[in-house]
Amino acid sequence: MPRQNRGEVWLVDLGMVAKVRPCLVISIPVLVRDRALVTVVTHTTSTRGSRFEIPIKTRFLDTGVFDAQSLVTVSEAKFLRKLGNLQPDQLSEVEDAVRQWLQL
Repeated sequence: MPRQNRGEVWLVDLGMVAKVRPCLVISIPVLVRDRALVTVVTHTTSTRGSRFEIPIKTRFLDTGVFDAQSLVTVSEAKFLRKLGNLQPDQLSEVEDAVRQWLQL
């Protein structure tokens, strides 16, 4: 299985309730001695107009937003398929919203 890297968008199985959805990897790659966990920001098409929702246009995502309030840590085994990479400025927008949400 390919390793997930920061800034990549993957299709991730988040379970029955959250379903399979695109997710942006925001954690750094794990080392062999680390737990095989990855933290992501989920992408949703159910927008609410929140200040923590970041709309990003890419060739692999049509509509929707990355929701900085929806941080999830999942096993590497839940990653199904890589969709693409965000540009550095796009990743920075999402990172800013996550920092604001967590008051970092």
